[in-house]
Amino acid sequence: MPRLSSAMLACALACAASSCFAAPPLKEQLSQRTVLNLAAAKRIAQAVEDKARADGLKVAIAIVDEAGRLLHFQRMDGTPNSSVEVSIGKAIHAANYRRDSAFHQKLLEGGNTVVLGLPNALPIEGGVRLLLDEQVIGAIGVSGAQAAQDGVIAQAGADLLRP
Repeated sequence: MPRLSSAMLACALACAASSCFAAPPLKEQLSQRTVLNLAAAKRIAQAVEDKARADGLKVAIAIVDEAGRLLHFQRMDGTPNSSVEVSIGKAIHAANYRRDSAFHQKLLEGGNTVVLGLPNALPIEGGVRLLLDEQVIGAIGVSGAQAAQDGVIAQAGADLLRP
């Protein structure tokens, strides 16, 4: 009777094991997630604008998806020009770092200047994550008022996703 080498035996066992324990289909290994769409972004932006109007403020509102890509933007009449890029930057910050921009602002205020070195960061309050079932599906950026007011206004949109 011929003898199997240890390499041949290992190969035979590996082949047998792989056919017995086949991986599940790829589709079953992929996770399901909720995606922020334009219709939802417009509703969120409207809630933000309504809050700004109620507070007598004029702001720029940026909504980004979970990857930090701009999905919707609107600027209220009379909003400063600089608020356009700032609102987008705040939204991108919140989406990319999966934290509201106020988190990093507080670190900076505490003397943690390393925050200034974070890539594509804008550590100024007014960038708020959009959370659905504890998952970040996007973010809102608001600019045009004082930073603390921007944060409160942005939160009015994020609150639409609360149960």
